[in-house]
Amino acid sequence: MILHDYEFDTKYSMAVAYFSMEFAVHQALKIYSGGLGFLAGSHLRSAYDLRQNVVGIGILWTYGYYDQLRNSDRTMKAEFIRKHYYFLEDLGVLATVIIHSQEVKIKAFYVPPHVFNSAPMILLSTDIPENDFLSRTITHKLYDSNEETRISQEIVLGIGGVKVLEALKQRIEIFHMNEGHALPLVYELYAKYQDIEKVKQHVVFTTHTPEDAGNEVHNINLLHKFGFFNGLDIETVRRITMVENDTFNLTVGALRASKITNAVSKFHGEVANRMWKDCEGRSEIIYITNAQNRRFWSDQEMLSALDEHEDYALIGRKKHLKRNLFSIVADQTGKMFSPDILTIVWARRFAEYKRPGLIKHDFNRFIKLIERTQQPIQMIWAGKPYPFDTNGLNAFNELIHISRDHKNMAVLVGYELELSRVLKKGSDLWLNTPRVSREASGTSGMAASMNGSIHISTNDGWHPEFAKHACNSFTIPPIDHNRPIEEQDYEDNKNLMDMLENEIIPMYYDKQEHWTQIMKNAMADVIPAFDSGRMVHEYYIQMYNL
Repeated sequence: MILHDYEFDTKYSMAVAYFSMEFAVHQALKIYSGGLGFLAGSHLRSAYDLRQNVVGIGILWTYGYYDQLRNSDRTMKAEFIRKHYYFLEDLGVLATVIIHSQEVKIKAFYVPPHVFNSAPMILLSTDIPENDFLSRTITHKLYDSNEETRISQEIVLGIGGVKVLEALKQRIEIFHMNEGHALPLVYELYAKYQDIEKVKQHVVFTTHTPEDAGNEVHNINLLHKFGFFNGLDIETVRRITMVENDTFNLTVGALRASKITNAVSKFHGEVANRMWKDCEGRSEIIYITNAQNRRFWSDQEMLSALDEHEDYALIGRKKHLKRNLFSIVADQTGKMFSPDILTIVWARRFAEYKRPGLIKHDFNRFIKLIERTQQPIQMIWAGKPYPFDTNGLNAFNELIHISRDHKNMAVLVGYELELSRVLKKGSDLWLNTPRVSREASGTSGMAASMNGSIHISTNDGWHPEFAKHACNSFTIPPIDHNRPIEEQDYEDNKNLMDMLENEIIPMYYDKQEHWTQIMKNAMADVIPAFDSGRMVHEYYIQMYNL
């Protein structure tokens, strides 16, 4: 079957299957949770733009990640609603995988390139009549909280994905694992080649995070029991994975089964090499900094005003985009924000290390900031906590509780692709507060910068490669990261608040020309260095064609 409806550029003719648990290519296709999916979506869009021979392999999540709604008291409600998609095409193939000694059937659905202007996607589902109820639930929820279901999902993605490609007679030369979730594909390929060194020549791996949650660990015997290793006997598994104890780390497995691995920023490359320096048999770890697709994320009128050097049009368009955002704020919260007021947005996954509440660490100082009448600010939060993460939910709901008493503070629900775009276009300042070395890349600030929303961040992830303080962004001053976390949070908060009160807010109100120049520099500097066209080109040159 021909999956692509475009001719390949000869530079990118090598056939690549890009495996990811989530893809965010369009608001209507709710098979993503956050940054990993946003990145994968931009990858497929730019693969389409450059006419690359890439196909995305993912899972058709029946209930998506979750729908973020509100309870009657306005706190966050996680709702699981069955999705129906009428733009998917049934590919007419059924693959079979063995999970816990039982046959599970996998149906494949096709998203043609013209639907979302992306490289084609094949989405896998076990939620079909051919399976029993338990098997049907495997592809119900993205990142299911049950460990056995998670393992089953990874078997479906990895082994099932390879089998579907074979059933469709696709001659794939490179299998790209976006994170370690698709690792079982390695053991399906091993059944074909019977030599792990030959398998490695066809596998590349992208590692995304230093966080434990992103480096999954399971008992090797449990994985074996469930069929993660595709029926290999445990002695063979231990030999080819070099795992002697019973703890199996998916990232380590992927590092050892790939011809090359990439981290997702220069700084993350340094962190990843330190993390895995003692990992025997691992592949070389280079870095290819993440990026976002300009065509999808940037406002074309903003870019036109930049190209034409029309500052008046740029400022006017930004105010229009702010009004679009503020209509959502009014609809959700009943608060009327002004386009003339400096607007700060913190919007991304609600993870502890990202510190969504850092700005309110000194609570009295934060209240004075949010209530100031001279040179005021408006503050918006949005993002999705993991639905079963009590700490993340509490952090989200605490902000909602605080916001009830302040007309200049809003917390939005429904954080998906469209709201993310509106936030990035309608904000003045894009706040990013990870603990340094914990954020692998953090691509949201790239898309914000494309829209003249100035990135203010700790010096982590992609930010050090981009930032020129008070020229195209703002950098929260460095601190000693060997100190206890509580002291780091105190110091980062103090530095952030000092910058806001003494530098950023006065500049916005008193030095409009300087502010506008920073906006323009941010837009000019982020493109093309952090447009995903650069990224997908580098994947071919530095990893696929290696």
